[in-house]
Amino acid sequence: MEKKLRQRAGSGKQTGESRRLLGVTYAFLGIFLCLMGYIAYFQFEKSEQFINNPYNRRQELFAERVVRGNIYSADGVTLAETVTDEEGNETRKYPGGRIFAHVVGYSGHGRTGIEAAANFSLLRSNIFYVEKAVSDLQGEKSPGDSVTTTLDYDIQLRAFDALGRYDGAVVVMEPETGKILAMVSKPDFDPNTIDADWEELTSDDAEEDSVLLNRATQGLYPPGSTFKLLTTLAYMRQNPEDYETYSFQCTGSYTKGNKTIHCHNRKSHGSEDLMTSFANSCNSSYASLGLTLDIPEFQALCDSMLFNSELPVSFEYSESSFVLSGQDDAAAVMETAIGQGKTLVTPFHMALLTSAIANDGVLMRPYVIDHVTDAEGNLVTQYQPRQYRELLSGEEAAVLQEYMRYVVEHGTAESLKSDLYEAAGKTGSAEFSSNTDASHSWFVGYAHQENGKPDIAVAVLVEDSGIGSEYAVPIAQEIFEEYYREEE
Repeated sequence: MEKKLRQRAGSGKQTGESRRLLGVTYAFLGIFLCLMGYIAYFQFEKSEQFINNPYNRRQELFAERVVRGNIYSADGVTLAETVTDEEGNETRKYPGGRIFAHVVGYSGHGRTGIEAAANFSLLRSNIFYVEKAVSDLQGEKSPGDSVTTTLDYDIQLRAFDALGRYDGAVVVMEPETGKILAMVSKPDFDPNTIDADWEELTSDDAEEDSVLLNRATQGLYPPGSTFKLLTTLAYMRQNPEDYETYSFQCTGSYTKGNKTIHCHNRKSHGSEDLMTSFANSCNSSYASLGLTLDIPEFQALCDSMLFNSELPVSFEYSESSFVLSGQDDAAAVMETAIGQGKTLVTPFHMALLTSAIANDGVLMRPYVIDHVTDAEGNLVTQYQPRQYRELLSGEEAAVLQEYMRYVVEHGTAESLKSDLYEAAGKTGSAEFSSNTDASHSWFVGYAHQENGKPDIAVAVLVEDSGIGSEYAVPIAQEIFEEYYREEE
């Protein structure tokens, strides 16, 4: 009996040890599978991102064996190319010059724009491996792959010319696809002379003008009345049953405590509902409306609209900021509701929000590289439109679309009426200093053509110019007319 008990005790001990051993085996197996999964994820999803990192010295090895590929517009115009002389010296040329300076960027003294975003593709050669082997044996470089962008040369040129002598930015996108059709920033520079001009461009005087800064994606500005898109959405969400019966009597100003908000030129708009308040860009109405909002909910809405967060894009950008909190006083709330205060936004961000509204609430992931080909023109990679996420519901987008059309039909953007297309949008004038006569001019909007070309969305920012209807709207009009003009 005692012997049997000892055998059972021994058997129990072995069973416990077996379980522990099995547990350790499973743990190591799990770690191994996780490691293999991460390696696969890195290889197929993240390798290009790490190789494309400007601090990765592996790029220098690629550059020693590959001639940097070309960059083209969507319509086949060369925007960047590498020219090699008889001695084998390579020079990067930019036929698009100043027109595409910021969006295409430069390669030298670091890289910016598409030159940075597509660096891995431009330094990779997908020609037949035998040809590459022969080039290596002969000590010659292989031709790199070329990148064709989504940029439309004519739209980019028209936006560049329309902005004229003013500093500012223009972004043009296809809401349905996320394609970036144009991106202009001024002041500009000549990427062909970046090496010779570098010292001047980075001097203290130049830093003040921030010539190398891409104002479209990196310039932060008070949004002015274009922000009323978000204030309106916040009011609609917090008053789903009552927003249609909203009413306000505008006398040209609104005072709460020691703070008075004025309408433009102190104009009295009289009796207004929410849509006419929006179309007239009535500061008094929106200051009053802002005080009724639940501020934490307003903050959450703005965060969901990509404020204080990363944007779904692969090139350099600045994060927009919304910092209103429940502890702020009435003055801060009123200023924020009309797009002033501490709120800052980039033109590119406003283009994304406008695109989402035009696309029934869905934001497509923005992209500027359409496809990659090898030196012989064979397709290497084709990029496709991808949904990012729904920023607002289709019903909410429909209401804002109606309000934005009303701005063109009866409000501050009436000059956009056209028989060629139907436009919708929101103007804005954003004060940026203690001098209330100085303001940035804004317009964000989109245009639609029945049974015609895809819709396009635009964001226009004209620095230190005046009101949106006088400076930004005409630029948008030129872009719409260029895009929808009938082919001869």
